[in-house]
Amino acid sequence: MAVSLVSNEVSDLCIGKPALRSLPPSAATVSDALVALRRGGEPQLAVLVADRAAPEKKTVVGKLCAADVLCYLCSDGNLAAPGAALDRPVSVLLPKGGGLVRRVEPQFSILEALELILDGAQNLVVPIRSIGRKKILQGGSAAAEFCWLTHEDFVRYFLNSIAVFSPIPALSIDALGLVRSADALTIRHDEPGLALLPLVRRALADQTAVAVVTEDGRLLGEISPTALSTCDETVAVAAGIATLTAGDLMSFIDYYGSPPDTLVRAIKTELKKKGLLEMLELMEDELSSLSNSSSSASSSSSDDELGGGKHLRRLRSRCFSIGRRAEEPEVCHPGSSLVAAMVQALAHRVSYLWVVDEEDYGLMGIVTFADMLRLFREQLQPSI
Repeated sequence: MAVSLVSNEVSDLCIGKPALRSLPPSAATVSDALVALRRGGEPQLAVLVADRAAPEKKTVVGKLCAADVLCYLCSDGNLAAPGAALDRPVSVLLPKGGGLVRRVEPQFSILEALELILDGAQNLVVPIRSIGRKKILQGGSAAAEFCWLTHEDFVRYFLNSIAVFSPIPALSIDALGLVRSADALTIRHDEPGLALLPLVRRALADQTAVAVVTEDGRLLGEISPTALSTCDETVAVAAGIATLTAGDLMSFIDYYGSPPDTLVRAIKTELKKKGLLEMLELMEDELSSLSNSSSSASSSSSDDELGGGKHLRRLRSRCFSIGRRAEEPEVCHPGSSLVAAMVQALAHRVSYLWVVDEEDYGLMGIVTFADMLRLFREQLQPSI
């Protein structure tokens, strides 16, 4: 049975998967991409390019989320000229070198696909037209031709046959060597927000998050690409990264619809001190737009556009409730069993768990889906 687990086809994992959503062809600039991300209701969108020989055929070359836009706005001098940055081609958001998105055919074995995942691929793109699925969109648009496979899909697949790996699932993650302390991305709560940029980029690549800790290493919370991507006030968060400490930034992004007034004032004051007046203007326009939208949620969405240059047209939010954005970060303990960690992460739709000390909540490390999949691969090796 262990052999069949890895010899089964990738198409088995595609059953019930929705067609991936992609950036519309009209999304030529960074601001267009941000509008598409907000309108689409998806955490990430695929980036497609047309085949020169056959323009009707599309190839998936990457993926984007709002956190990519945030990192871009906060780097390379873009804070001083955010309007110009928003007007640049969407290609500036794509990572150099690629490899994060890999295409596989439906007949690929699970093992072949797993090797790509463990080699660094975040998403596998599988054509769904080839496995007998009817097109979802009329006219056969490229968005209906593929589906995503993620680390979560593979972990769920192995969990469904977890008995095959007995007694490994009952052992603690510590005993299995899955707790990694050196790879846990951390920042002290009093460090400047701009120190987050390289960490958030790594978190995007590793599909994890950045832990915000005290001076003595206790876990206070996290700043994740997912939380950043769900922020409606994108420009304001970019301004917060440039002006706030990591702890204050965590508090700022933890609320949606109504950021704390004290932090908003602090951001504006620091923007003025740093001479980032265009960023200040765009931030005020954005917050005003969100405030107006919250009082009139039924307004037409025809003007839901984010423009570059000197003008920021209003990007209306899909959610205007007042309250906390995020729950507490998902944590486990060194003695947690492998299967318990798998179930917890899958239940909360995260690809990692912070490992903390049971007594003082000190951060001991992180365990990720990639670690779990690598372990399963090792366990299956003798059977192959």
